[in-house]
Amino acid sequence: MELKAYNAGRAKNRKLLVRVVQNRQLYILLFPTLLFYLVYCYLPMFGNIMAFQDYNLAQGITGSEWVGFEHFKDFLTDSYFWRLIRNTLSINILGLIFSFSAPIILALLLNEIKCETYKKSVQVITYMPHFISMVVIAAMVLDFVSADGIINDIRELFGLEKVMFMTNPDNFYPIYIISDIWQTVGWGSIIYIAALSGLDQQLYEAATTDGAGRFQKLWHITIPGILPTIMILLILRIGQMLDVGFEKVMLLYNETIYEKADVISTYVYRRGIKDMEYSYSTAVGLFNSVFNFLLLVFANQLSRKLTDSSLW
Repeated sequence: MELKAYNAGRAKNRKLLVRVVQNRQLYILLFPTLLFYLVYCYLPMFGNIMAFQDYNLAQGITGSEWVGFEHFKDFLTDSYFWRLIRNTLSINILGLIFSFSAPIILALLLNEIKCETYKKSVQVITYMPHFISMVVIAAMVLDFVSADGIINDIRELFGLEKVMFMTNPDNFYPIYIISDIWQTVGWGSIIYIAALSGLDQQLYEAATTDGAGRFQKLWHITIPGILPTIMILLILRIGQMLDVGFEKVMLLYNETIYEKADVISTYVYRRGIKDMEYSYSTAVGLFNSVFNFLLLVFANQLSRKLTDSSLW
């Protein structure tokens, strides 16, 4: 039996080697991508050991003192903990409601437009903000909401007083979400437009023959047709519920609005880079990653039960 299993294993390895040789060009093309993920994604995970150490630059990872879960306990009992969790979740939940749904709505609307010239013009205009640097985007947003910005100029036209938007913490969420929609709605709609283009046109013809209206075709054919795509992207989005774009928040916020604008990623930056508390910031980042992973698994299992669509 052992000899038979050994021979079966050798035969399997030989077949695998033959397939690799036959498709060597594809594997050569794949190699740079694998190398990229290995060097920049997997090898750095070794640095998570710092989360359980009192890391010292001079002693390095191998020589630093082991402190176990002390940094995790410090973060969970930190006075800023609930504020960070609240702000991060609030921004992501609002983004899930508005920023995630906006590309879907745009794709559905574009799919109903019959004039190709107008459709392409709208697509180009909505894509453009995606290619603008985040620094420029933040500068434009701050200029729009400044005391002399266009929003306050419009308010003056209607006889309203000027408002200092970026000194009121309550204004940060709307400013962040609206600017996020403006920046991502066009680019995010590409994958949904691609999914819509793959729908069977005979279904629409049959529905038209049966007397279905435009809204009925949208509800019974279009949306169910792209639902698997929506669910896959939704699962991935839920897996980032404790991850808010570090650069944009950093460029937009100031000390007067920390109450609503300070999120986990910016807190990690201040504690890790500015205060040089590397172990503590690594622990916070690891906590963030583990929580996001658990959310991803939960969302995947729930999606599989409800819609039969899942990542694995």
